[in-house]
Amino acid sequence: MEYRRLGQTNTEVSSIGLGCVTFGREIDQQSAFAVMDRALEHGINLFDTAEAYAGGASEETIGQWFTDRQSRDKIVLATKVAGAQTRAHIFASAEDSLRRLRTDYIDLFKVHNWDPEVPLTETIEALNTLVEQGKARHVGCSNYDAQQLATALATAEDNGWARMQATEPNYNLVVRDIEEALLPLCAEQQIGVISYSPLGAGFLTGKYHRNAEVPTGTRFDVIPGHQDIYFKDKYFDIVEGLRAKAGELDRSMIELALAWAIGQPGITSVLIGARGIEQVDQAFAAEAAGLSDELRTELSNF
Repeated sequence: MEYRRLGQTNTEVSSIGLGCVTFGREIDQQSAFAVMDRALEHGINLFDTAEAYAGGASEETIGQWFTDRQSRDKIVLATKVAGAQTRAHIFASAEDSLRRLRTDYIDLFKVHNWDPEVPLTETIEALNTLVEQGKARHVGCSNYDAQQLATALATAEDNGWARMQATEPNYNLVVRDIEEALLPLCAEQQIGVISYSPLGAGFLTGKYHRNAEVPTGTRFDVIPGHQDIYFKDKYFDIVEGLRAKAGELDRSMIELALAWAIGQPGITSVLIGARGIEQVDQAFAAEAAGLSDELRTELSNF
């Protein structure tokens, strides 16, 4: 396990992070505890959740685990505020998250979305206040594009407020738009990149096929919105290339896709979602197996 500096902070996070979106939505508390135990055992120190995950149940599950395991000081805890990014909502959300998480501070408090209806100065000032109050050690964003992040950084700098130290984008073998502008900006400005969906919400596992019925009970069945993102001919072409290469090398598609995401330049940590400990283990196996430079280039060029 590798540990990497988060932005310009002194905080180091594991190269694999635990995305906690499944807690309370897809798995119960007992299963979630097993996943968190396994993650910590293997050296994962970054847990990422959000108020929006299962209506707060994800945060409540983590808070209970902190209490039962006495493990709060071992985790770099990240959560997110969704909806209107007003001062009042950000403060109320932070207090609710702190209560559910059973902690008095959040290591990385992020806005979950860009809000064009609220002045950015109001949002950034509210985040700065949380840092000044000690309720957030650092702040960041999720799902911002490069221009939005650049504007947020400039707003913080102009006013002497806490800057965003991390951003959380979707990134995998098929969704790679961040390579054009966001990754270069983050490298230039020393912003941590915590990417999510390394398997494309399961798209890169090979379970979905072009012009075929979506398997019942899969994530793309439960959350049909994923189909709008991933069900494109050019993406299915990449999946078929990945399937062929996995067969040629006698390695799984999952291992290759995870290894690609974890080892990409400019990525601080890759969040994995897990329904069981075997999915935590497969991420570690993928990181350990890695990719040769030649194979990484080949996969990137599919």
